[in-house]
Amino acid sequence: MEKYFLNPPELPNWEQSFSQIVTVRSGSLQTIYLSGQVAMDSDNHLIGEDDLAQQATYAFQNLEKALASVGASTTDVIKLTIYVKDYKTADVRRISEAFRITFPHKNLPASTWLGVQALALEGILIEIDAIAVMEV
Repeated sequence: MEKYFLNPPELPNWEQSFSQIVTVRSGSLQTIYLSGQVAMDSDNHLIGEDDLAQQATYAFQNLEKALASVGASTTDVIKLTIYVKDYKTADVRRISEAFRITFPHKNLPASTWLGVQALALEGILIEIDAIAVMEV
């Protein structure tokens, strides 16, 4: 079994706190663990302040960038966890629109949506982590 700890330059730089991606290779399978993706650009600037729809779109784009950095795509994702600050049922539409753009395929990953009081930094409204599996 081999483990790789990655911090791709196209994602926010958190390497002093955690790895953006950890991959584990065993035989012909690679499991990919993605840290929570948020609406921050590669210079760690928040995108879409006070706008859940815009933050959801950007967080899903960061998820796609993270997957692409290890040769994976959203079709390889088997599990998502979505954390939403001060979640309300009205938020479903805003998040679902960004989700369906990122995951247009028939076979969708298992997912859990959680309302939380706060996220890591002030202003972040949504965070999305994922697990993916692919053959190598």
